[in-house]
Amino acid sequence: MATASLPRPDLFAHREALRLPAATVVEKLIEIVGRKLTAYIGEVKDVRAVNRWIAGGEIYGEAEARLRFAFQVVRTLSDHDSPAVVQAWLTGVNPELGDRVPLRLLRKNDIDAVVPAILSAARAFLAGG
Repeated sequence: MATASLPRPDLFAHREALRLPAATVVEKLIEIVGRKLTAYIGEVKDVRAVNRWIAGGEIYGEAEARLRFAFQVVRTLSDHDSPAVVQAWLTGVNPELGDRVPLRLLRKNDIDAVVPAILSAARAFLAGG
């Protein structure tokens, strides 16, 4: 795997999240977590907005940053677990996050405030096997 040679498993995913076009990030998120969770991450109520993003439509506000960060986490976790496990990790209560849900934290809070905690929780999950 490409991530095995890197000192931290999320570095490759971080680079990929930054370099890929936004539409590709959205497509790859959908492959792993589905349209509804992708819409939730992007703070839209309807998956039609997700379809517009894939077609190259503008992603407003902080949604693109949230989508890129979520892709980084999802990509990192999916290198080690199935999409079902990744989805469960994103939507489940996480003891590393004070028994809060990673996706809810990402959506309801300032992204800069929650990124370190979510990354730390993902790394702890990977380290725990």
